[in-house]
Amino acid sequence: MLRRAAPTAAALCRRAVSTSPSPSPTAAATAAASSSAVNSILLRSLKEHYLEVSKMAPPPKTSPPKPFTIVKGALDQASGPVLRREYGDAGEEISISVGRLANILPPDADSDSEGAGGDDGLSASISQLLLHVDISKPGTGKSLQFLCGLYPDAIGIHSVCLRSKDAESLEGNKASKADGEYRGRIFQELDEKIRDSLHLYIEARGINEKLFPFLQAWLYVKDHRNLIRWFKSVGTFISEPKP
Repeated sequence: MLRRAAPTAAALCRRAVSTSPSPSPTAAATAAASSSAVNSILLRSLKEHYLEVSKMAPPPKTSPPKPFTIVKGALDQASGPVLRREYGDAGEEISISVGRLANILPPDADSDSEGAGGDDGLSASISQLLLHVDISKPGTGKSLQFLCGLYPDAIGIHSVCLRSKDAESLEGNKASKADGEYRGRIFQELDEKIRDSLHLYIEARGINEKLFPFLQAWLYVKDHRNLIRWFKSVGTFISEPKP
């Protein structure tokens, strides 16, 4: 009796579907028109900003201080070294990656700093650069790595450590903190003479404020290219018809 009286789950689902109101053709058409209008507004805005950004004048072309050379294809890579050079009789290999110092500082940390905007349109955040310096020797499995802040008239070391060459990138190394390798002390906790000696060590290898004009211009061009590419990619995604 109970089995006969109680409707099955399948029957309940069929009943619910049969009694639920279906969207009218008018409502569906209105929703489609509204979506199309929103897409049109967004595409128009993307195109306007794309044209505005594409008209921005690039910074004056500059070259890195010799003997640093530009890594081929660096502008088209998401990350990685920008400059390379060799140093000394031991054939040290030095590579430099660059980013915005603002990416690791609190949002208001550089609010009172002098921007490099002005006439050339560079934002204040590109007047404070973050350098990842990798120094290695042929035949060794280690590299000495520095994280530095670079400014128009100065350079400062934030951290220094000896790492395996397999952990070259800063991002990749975050995932290997538990590998048991001792990283050394926090830089500011080191003796002042050691800190001064480490500054002399990198400056002797040409890592100083003279790198700033080139790296600032290079980072601006890279950001500009990325923004242009982003506008085009988003516009293409929105305008592509559904499969």
